[in-house]
Amino acid sequence: MKAKPAPEPTDFQKAVYDAVRKIPEGKVSSYALVAAWIRRGSARTVGTALRHAPDDPSIPCHRVICSDGRVGGFGGAAEGPHVVRKERLLRNEGVPFLAKGRVD
Repeated sequence: MKAKPAPEPTDFQKAVYDAVRKIPEGKVSSYALVAAWIRRGSARTVGTALRHAPDDPSIPCHRVICSDGRVGGFGGAAEGPHVVRKERLLRNEGVPFLAKGRVD
């Protein structure tokens, strides 16, 4: 059985992915700031768009975090190994963390 091809991203998703591509290595932005930057949607809709992002290294979804410094979800999960991977990716890029796993 063949896997279904991924659906074409919506214009909103494309805008989110383009914005996220501009976040430099070692830096982060919040879901809310991405929404403000593209002047569309909300933190929640940006998170949903990133949840459905293709597994593409050119879209560094791991660089988008919650406004309160929590790393937030990753790979469609709010906790577990995907979120641990997100934190590891950020640390490997030199992103500083405070106690309790929050980004400084």
